[in-house]
Amino acid sequence: MPADYRERYYRRILDATAVGQRLDRALADCLPDFSRERLKRWLADGALTVDGAAAPAKSKVQGGEVVELCVPDDPHATEVGPEAIPLDVVYADSSILVINKPAGRVMHPGAGNASGTLQNALIYYDQQLACLPRSGIVHRLDKDTTGLCVVARTHAAHQELVAALAERRVKREYEAVARGTPVAGGRVDAPIGRHKTNRQRMAVTDRGRPAVTHYRCQARFRRHTHLCCSLESGRTHQIRVHLAHIGLPLVGDPTYGRGAQPTAGYGVDTAGLLREFPRQALHARWLAFNHPVSGQMLSFEAPRPTDLAELINALTNDGGSQ
Repeated sequence: MPADYRERYYRRILDATAVGQRLDRALADCLPDFSRERLKRWLADGALTVDGAAAPAKSKVQGGEVVELCVPDDPHATEVGPEAIPLDVVYADSSILVINKPAGRVMHPGAGNASGTLQNALIYYDQQLACLPRSGIVHRLDKDTTGLCVVARTHAAHQELVAALAERRVKREYEAVARGTPVAGGRVDAPIGRHKTNRQRMAVTDRGRPAVTHYRCQARFRRHTHLCCSLESGRTHQIRVHLAHIGLPLVGDPTYGRGAQPTAGYGVDTAGLLREFPRQALHARWLAFNHPVSGQMLSFEAPRPTDLAELINALTNDGGSQ
């Protein structure tokens, strides 16, 4: 691999759902950000390995294989540069940062977002982060989801945190406001993959990767519910897809929200907040993991952002919770 390529590292384990599939198809399911043809090319080039070795695309999956991918960026792409963007740093030491991300901030440059990202801000904060995959970003939040994410500051910390995430040793809780009033909380166990016709969306699909979301009711209102959600997995748009799948789409979600918000019975101000909420009502409020160097258990909470706090207060005061 050319030395001037910047790398992004992915590690996946092919589970029982992939047994018997062609390797290239199983890889396309577990690495949905990339096309099947590109994955086959990386297999041939050695950028993608199975159990540490090359493997033919047509081989059959046995189950339990460890897939590792170092993605070379386009050598002609623009380097990610530092930008003086404010960061809400919740915690910092020589190995990690914990950031409270605002709504509207994309994690890293991509199509339609060449600058102004969290990655640009991180490199400005610490230029050494430019040497790490994705400048140390370990896990992603959607552009309009607020809250906590962890960033590694060394290669060793990055490797350990990526492994901890894959092994479900990083604990995350989110709060959300959803349309609908479930009787109680529950568990959604449904595989998630790319939508079969709209590649910008995710969907519950038999060809997807296993995904489990737990949710519990914090408060029920006239037509909506304040929820707390926790993850066993970390699929793209997981909470948004799972809640919509069970009939509890998030307030303000432009992709999975399924039409206008019901406002019957609410006062004028509350109804206006519901109709005009500018993003999916989702906040990564709690994050816990073992420190990658000391092993100490760390736990962080991010205060509810102003827009979500105003919405929950309005719903609570407009007839109260149940």
